[in-house]
Amino acid sequence: MTTLIIYSTVTLLVIISFIKSPQKTKKAFKIGFNSFKKLLPTLIPMMIGIGIVLSLLSPDTISAILGEKSGLLGVIIGLGIGSVAFMPSFVAFPLGANLLTHGAGYPQIAAFISSLMAVGFMSLGLEIQYFGKKAALIRNLTALTASLVFVIVIWRVHL
Repeated sequence: MTTLIIYSTVTLLVIISFIKSPQKTKKAFKIGFNSFKKLLPTLIPMMIGIGIVLSLLSPDTISAILGEKSGLLGVIIGLGIGSVAFMPSFVAFPLGANLLTHGAGYPQIAAFISSLMAVGFMSLGLEIQYFGKKAALIRNLTALTASLVFVIVIWRVHL
């Protein structure tokens, strides 16, 4: 439902923009397409890498590693696995729910999902290219720290 609302809103805004100024709208689409073409050589290997990692780590394998009894080691593993790829929330949350139903623990899934959505070492090359090495590293380390804080909160609440 949310997707429908977002796409409908964007479509409406594009129509309004086109009515107001067809030239500017066409120019904006051309700029966006050219930016996408420039990103494509970097995005394709990143997507292939993410696909390989996620295909090797099935939900059953991950939930075995991130089970409730895995404790701190499971949290560390969850942070590590989640930090590899970068995934949007509409994919990550259902994955987390699936893992929970397969026996994974809440703190471990909190570590996995929060780092999956916030940290992306697979996309680090792309980030460095656009934001610089220092900014990309600071962003990823800050996101990893925030994931740890989030895990501690979940661990305290879950007990």
